[in-house]
Amino acid sequence: MADRDLIAANEAFYRAFAAQDAEAMNALWMREGPVACIHPGWGALSERSRIMDSWRAIFDGPNAPQIVCLAPRAYDFGEIGFVICFEQVGDTCLIATNIFARRDGEWKIVHHQAGPTSVRPDARRTRDAQPGGVLH
Repeated sequence: MADRDLIAANEAFYRAFAAQDAEAMNALWMREGPVACIHPGWGALSERSRIMDSWRAIFDGPNAPQIVCLAPRAYDFGEIGFVICFEQVGDTCLIATNIFARRDGEWKIVHHQAGPTSVRPDARRTRDAQPGGVLH
């Protein structure tokens, strides 16, 4: 059950990303404590306000990506958990790690990092993928 909750939190992250919904993205990130984000090709961001500004810049940019999360795997350690998944962005496939901490019974993102990979998820599972969707 806990793995399902972690996967659901990860799905909410990719729904907010695909919808380019800065408000939803903001609600998913931890408000207290350290957070970090490394977008592909960017340096590390470690201040929450800068991370939220980065999401707004991505969403408001002329080439805001359409993204699909593929093959997520959850790792639950009680109050901390992470999900490793693939991000399909057009013809490009990235691999991502999303780290979550449980706060008041809810998983909140504390770290997101995505970057290039030479490994690809099963192509048969990607055919029907929709932006913001998650294929397990």
